[in-house]
Formats: sequence, structure tokens, C-alpha cells
Amino acid sequence: MAVPAQSLQPQARATRAQTRSLKGQRRTSGLVVNGALILICVLWIVPALGVFITSFRNSEDIFRTGWWTVFPHQAYTKVSEIKLDPSVDTTAPIQVEGITSTFEELRNGVVLPDGRKLVWFGNRRTRLIEVFGQGWQGFDTNLTLENYQNVLTGREIRFKDGQGNEIMRKGNDLSGAFLNSIAVAVPSTIIPILIAAFAAYGFAWLNFPGRKFLFTIVVALLVVPLQIALVPILQDYTRLNLNGTFLAIWLAHTGFGLPLAIYLLFNYMSQLPRDLLESAFIDGASNFTIFTRLILPLSIPALASFAIFQFLWVWNDYLVALVFLGDKTRVVTSALAAIVGEKGQDWHLLTAGAFISMLLPLAVFFALQRYFVRGLLAGSVKG
Repeated sequence: MAVPAQSLQPQARATRAQTRSLKGQRRTSGLVVNGALILICVLWIVPALGVFITSFRNSEDIFRTGWWTVFPHQAYTKVSEIKLDPSVDTTAPIQVEGITSTFEELRNGVVLPDGRKLVWFGNRRTRLIEVFGQGWQGFDTNLTLENYQNVLTGREIRFKDGQGNEIMRKGNDLSGAFLNSIAVAVPSTIIPILIAAFAAYGFAWLNFPGRKFLFTIVVALLVVPLQIALVPILQDYTRLNLNGTFLAIWLAHTGFGLPLAIYLLFNYMSQLPRDLLESAFIDGASNFTIFTRLILPLSIPALASFAIFQFLWVWNDYLVALVFLGDKTRVVTSALAAIVGEKGQDWHLLTAGAFISMLLPLAVFFALQRYFVRGLLAGSVKG
């Protein structure tokens, strides 16, 4: 039985309207999501850019102007000077360039109707007023690498503050702390990965007594804060004469990082195809051969993901390094804390030290970022 064409037209119009409505909703949601992501990126990038630019500026420029002045902008530049007559009473209102202002107002700056600005220079006895005109300034090329040189070395450094006073400081030898952090972070990342990979393979593919119970203990250790173990471990290290050595902090970071590493790698390895492993067993391969030839190459995304987590955690760690290494063997975090305590007003040194500490973690993240999302999703899809 044929359906009249007139009855199909309202249905077609309703379908088109629904399609347009769905497209409009998707477009609106896309704009909202993209706008929120752009806003988050801007809120993160702008302060980071400010710190980065500040690390290349002179100390005098940092105290006088903001970091954004390195870009083209409108600013006041000195165009002339006005020397007042000795007979002028500086304690009373002063008439200059057609306006009457007090000494305090001139010290803060008085803007003329034509856009120029009058600023009193020095104290009352100078009787000197500087005239500034507003105009566009180009890129500030007064940038330097001296801040990084001063932070990396342990020699004495000299610089000027905002008032032009010369200040002498001693560098913090951040280069030595940087090498110490590498000596701590690299083994503390590799050792738990190797141990956790073996353990995760055993929990995922081997049957042995107490397997589920032991894995439950590993998962339970994820919620135990490491702070409660610092004092007992420190006491044991003192008895074994390990405190203050790199071996002590390697073992500590390995123990603190193993629960997460085992859990993450277990979720990934347990989802690998069973047929592949059974075929290897039929061909006579041992568990060690299967682990090294099949499991490890196939688990690179999960290994890289945990490597990022572990490396960033160890690199940014302050508490564990301070407890087990002490202040004599400083890592980057300890050196930065010392800079904040000793040179809290020296922003050019603080910002340079901060970016030196960020170089290696950023390199590790960007080198392994293609595996990061795949490793995060390890074990999230079952079946």
C-alpha cells in the first residue's frame, strides 16, 4: 500500500529540523570545549612566558618595568629637563608648564594635557624636573645569559638592584645539583621499572600460591602515604651506614614507586593476546624468553607512561632527598629552596634556576609523550 507523499513531507521536515538541531548542539559544545581549552592554555602559558622572559633580563630592568615591556609597547621616554630657579619655594605648590602641582605630586608623576609627563628627579634640593614623552618602543634587546651563568656556578656574582646599588652574592652551583638530580632520578626510574615488569608478568600470566593475596597487598600499598615509612627506613639506613648515599635514595624511591608500577603494568600485560603467549610456549620458549622477546616490546607504552610519572616525581621530590641525602648532597629541588631562602628578592636568579630545573623533565615528557595516553589507558577496556 503506497503512502501519500503529503504525509511524508511533515516527517521529512521534522527529520531535517532534528538534524540541524543536533549539528547546532555539536557546534555549540565544540565551541565551549575549545574555548575552555584555549583559556586554560592561555592561563598557563602567560605566567610561564613571563617567568621565562624574566630569567633573561637584568636585575635593574626587572625592578623598574614588567616583563611584557620586552615587546613593542607605548612607554614614556625622557625628552627634556626643567631646572627650577633657586627662588622657587619647593614646599608650596609649583607652577610648571601651565599647571600647578605639589612636590609630592611631581614625585609620583603629573600628566600634562598634551600627553607629556613631569617627574621630579631626586630630592627637593635637586630642583630638577624631567619631562617624558609617550611613544612606541620596539623590542627590548637588553637580554642576557648572565643570570644562568651566575646560577650554574658557585663563584661570586655582582649585580645592581632597582636603585642602582651594587649587590654581591655567591652563586648556588646549580650545575652540581643538576648532576646530582640526574644521578638520583635515572636509576630511581630504571630500577622500579625492571622489578615491576617482572612482578607484573608473574601476576598476569603465572599461577603460584598466594598470587591473589600478594596482588591485593600491592594494591593496598597504593593508599599508604610514604611519609609514615620515612623514620623507620631512616633508622635502618643509619644502622646499615647507608644514610646520605645514592644507594639509599635509589632503594627508597624504588620501594615507594613499585606499587603503582606493578599495578599499571599488570593492567596492561593482562590484556595482551593469550594466543601469542600460548604459541610461544608450544614452540618451547621459556618464561624468561617470552618476557624479554614478547612482553617487554609489547609493553613499551605502559613502560614509557610509568617512566614519565616516576621520573617527574623523583625529579621534583624534595622531602625524600632531604631525608636520605641531606643538605650536603643537594639535588635541584634543594638548591632551588636554598635560592629562595638566600636570594628571595633576586628574581633574575630565581627564574633562571626554575627554568634550568624544568629542562630535563620537559625533554623526557616530549620524548615519551606519544606513549603517554596509550599507557594511561592500559587496562581500561576489558574483553
